This record gives sequence, C-alpha cells and structure tokens, in this order.
Amino acid sequence: MSLKIVDKPAGAPVHKRNPGYPLDLDWVERVRMNRSALERRANTIGARRTVKKDYQLAWLLRAITLLDLTTLNSDDTPGRVERLCAKARNPLRRDILEQLGMEGRIIRPGAVCVYHAFVKTAVGALEGTSIPVAAVSTGFPHGLAPLETRLGEIEASVQDGAQEIDIVIERGMVLRGDWQGLYDSVRAFRKACGAAHIKTILGTGELATQTNVAKASLVCMLAGADFIKTSTGKEKVNANLVTSLTMIRMIRWFAEETGIEIGYKPAGGIAKAADALRYMALMKEELGTHWLQPHLFRFGASSLLTDIERQLEHGLTGRYAADYRQPMV
Repeated sequence: MSLKIVDKPAGAPVHKRNPGYPLDLDWVERVRMNRSALERRANTIGARRTVKKDYQLAWLLRAITLLDLTTLNSDDTPGRVERLCAKARNPLRRDILEQLGMEGRIIRPGAVCVYHAFVKTAVGALEGTSIPVAAVSTGFPHGLAPLETRLGEIEASVQDGAQEIDIVIERGMVLRGDWQGLYDSVRAFRKACGAAHIKTILGTGELATQTNVAKASLVCMLAGADFIKTSTGKEKVNANLVTSLTMIRMIRWFAEETGIEIGYKPAGGIAKAADALRYMALMKEELGTHWLQPHLFRFGASSLLTDIERQLEHGLTGRYAADYRQPMV
C-alpha cells in the first residue's frame, strides 16, 4: 500500500504573519452568533460525507502532522517530557509506516507543548528536528497573575527556546465587555513573544455565549494573534464543534476583510481518531483544504495519537491492537 499525502504546492505563497490591526469596536459590536443555527450546522459534520479506506488512512496520517503533542500535568517530570519528545520524533511504529508505503516520508507532529519549566528539556530532546516547542504561558490555565509576571513568563520561555507561546486571556474581560483591555493585553503578549508565534486560548467553555466567543476571537485576531484556541483543557467544557464553527467563521470573516489567514486550534477532550476526522472535515468544508496544514490548524491533545495509531493498524490488519502497543510515554 502506498498513500499519497498532498503537501503545499511548489511555488505557493509564503504564509504572511498577522501584523495586528487597530481595535475596531464598531466591528466588534456588529458580531452576532445564532446558536441554534450553529448547532444545526455542526450536527451535519461527519454525517453527510465520510472518508473511508485508504482515504481515511491518509487523513489520519495528516492528522498526526497537525498535532500539538501535549503534556500539561501537575506531576510532569523531565523524564516524561523526554519520552514525549522521543514519541514526537517517531510517532508511528516502523512496521506501520512500511505497510503504508510511507517509510521514506517524515511524519511528525506540529509541535510539542509543555509548561515553561520543561521548555529547555524539550528543546534539547528535539534538537536536530524541525519540531517546534510550544510553551503554555501567562498564568496558565486561569490567566490571573499580574501582567508583569505573565509578560516575564513569555520572555523567559522564548529565551529558553520556545517557538510558540500559548497564552490565556482573562475571561472576565470578555464577560464584562472590556474589549479594550483584552486587546491591550493580547497586544502586549504578542510584543513579548517577538518572533515566536502566539496562540490565544479563549477558555470558550467559560465565556457564556457564542457571541462572546466570536467577539473575543475577533479582538484577539485584531491584536495580532497567530492562532485562536478554544481551551486550556482544564475547563469543564472544552473544544466542541459548535464553538469551533463560531471561531472558524470569525477566522473566515477576518481573512475576507484583511487578507490574513489565522490558525485555529481546538483543544481539550479530543482523544479519538473519529473526533479528529470530524474537525478536519469541518475545516475543509468551512475554510478549504488549504487550512489543513500545521501553520493554520492544530489539535491540542495528549492521547489522540494513541488512537490514531490503533486505527491505522486496524486499517492495515483488520484488528485493533491493545493500547500498550502504542505507548505515549
């Protein structure tokens, strides 16, 4: 078996980073979301069209390249991070790659995501690869530390080698409509990141309404966010298709108005390969196949890779392997 994975076409334009724009409160106030309509649309994802057989295996291989392989536990250790990085270097067993006819291709996740304390460990463990290290920052997961502390944490992570910073916004700013405060803080975070890309975590499960989610998405993009992200993974409600649809449509609107393409990252609770396929189908239908690339779409997940590997082996053998045959760490 040999699968064809379509990469970015030769000669395609280089992705232009979001420069940030002045806060447009008139635009923010025009934003409205119809939750019932969003729910009806979300319920159609994966129901009308599905990918099967070789096409499904190809999509699952692509899903691996879109993963932010993550460990954000209170009991993380340098050893656990090093094992996670070893898995990032070789996310699939060699025999699976050989049976797929992919042994000559490099299949690796989009990034490894860790706490600041483990950035140096991850950078060292991934040396010689092109896999970036992402650090969660700014008082993760609540974002309520003093601003100076949050800015210092970003700068420290960048200095240690993080190429991506996942920041958290203050949810209270959204709930009380303090759009200027939200804009100013994200703008400051973006400046502290420098060349490192910034992903803004909205904590959507705590924002009360889809309109709030949409407005927060827009303000973060105007402030210079490279990605907007659903959740920390620590909230009671994390990523789901309804909220994803809200954020994706704001990304589309922003691109139509500015010409700038913003990335999207659902995180929290995405553990099954079938879930990954649904999110990928949503991206394809709403934004196009072009968005299914690591610089525009990521999954924040810790256990998703295990199920993807099991599903790939099932596609080849017709049997499901035990979880321990694809250990994460």
